[in-house]
Amino acid sequence: MKKYLMPVLMLAIFETVAVTLWLTKDNLFYLFNFSYIGLSISFGVFLFIRKYKHARRIVQLLVGLYMLIYLGLICNENMQIEGFWYYLFTGVFEAATIHYAVAKIFGPLLFGRGWCGYACWTAMVLDFLPYKVPGNPRKRIGWIRYIIFAGSLIFVAALFLAKVGNIERIMFWAFIVGNVVYYAVGIILAYVFKDNRAFCKYICPITVFLKPMSYFSLLRIKCDKDKCISCGKCKKVCPMNVDVTDNSRKRLNGTECILCMECVRNCPKDAL
Repeated sequence: MKKYLMPVLMLAIFETVAVTLWLTKDNLFYLFNFSYIGLSISFGVFLFIRKYKHARRIVQLLVGLYMLIYLGLICNENMQIEGFWYYLFTGVFEAATIHYAVAKIFGPLLFGRGWCGYACWTAMVLDFLPYKVPGNPRKRIGWIRYIIFAGSLIFVAALFLAKVGNIERIMFWAFIVGNVVYYAVGIILAYVFKDNRAFCKYICPITVFLKPMSYFSLLRIKCDKDKCISCGKCKKVCPMNVDVTDNSRKRLNGTECILCMECVRNCPKDAL
C-alpha cells in the first residue's frame, strides 16, 4: 500500500487548502474548488500507479475543462495572467490571486511545474497534437515570454491609470480573446517547430512565475545512477528537453520539468 501514499498525500494537501480557505474566507466555493482539483489530481496519480497510460490526460481534462469552462466562461473569472494583475490592483485576494498563489507562485515549491503537466487548459489541447516528442532542438527564444509577461502587466495597469469603466467586463473578454490567441499561436508553433510544447517553452508568460520556484521543488524526478545505462531514451521522450539523468538542481532545463512521467514510463531499467 506504500505506493499509494502519493495520491493520498496530494489529496491531503489540497483538502488542507480547501478547508483553510473555506473557513478563513467564509465561502463554501473554496471547499468545492480545491477539493475537486485535489480529487482529480489524486485520481490521476492513482491511475498512473496502476500503469494506465492516459492517466495524465484524464487529469488535464478534468481540471483544465473545469477552469476554462466553469470558472472562466460560466463564472466570468479571468484565470489568465491579466486576471491576476486585475485582482492584485484592486486589492482583492480572491479567484485568480488565490489560484496563482497556490498553483503558480508558492505551489511550485512543492510540485514544481506540475501545473503545466496536469492542469493547464492551453497545454490540455496542445498535448493532443502529433508532436509529443520534440522534432527539433530547443530554440533560444525563451525571452519572448518575458515580453508577454510585461505586456500583460502594462495592459491592465493602463486600464486602471486611464480609469476605464467596467474593467471587470473587459477582463472577461480579455480571457476569451486571450485563449483564442493562445490556442492559435500554440498550434501554429507546434507545427512550425514540430513540438507540442513550443508555446510553453517560448511564449507562455506564466512560466515567469513558475521557473524560479520550481528550482527548489521538493517533488522531482531523480535518477538511480546504479541502474542507469545511459541509453538516452528519457531525454528523447521528454517534451521539455530536461536532462533527468542529472540529479543536481542545475541540470539542463531543470525548471521546465512538468512531471509528465514519460521518462519514467520509458526507462528500460526503472532507473527514474
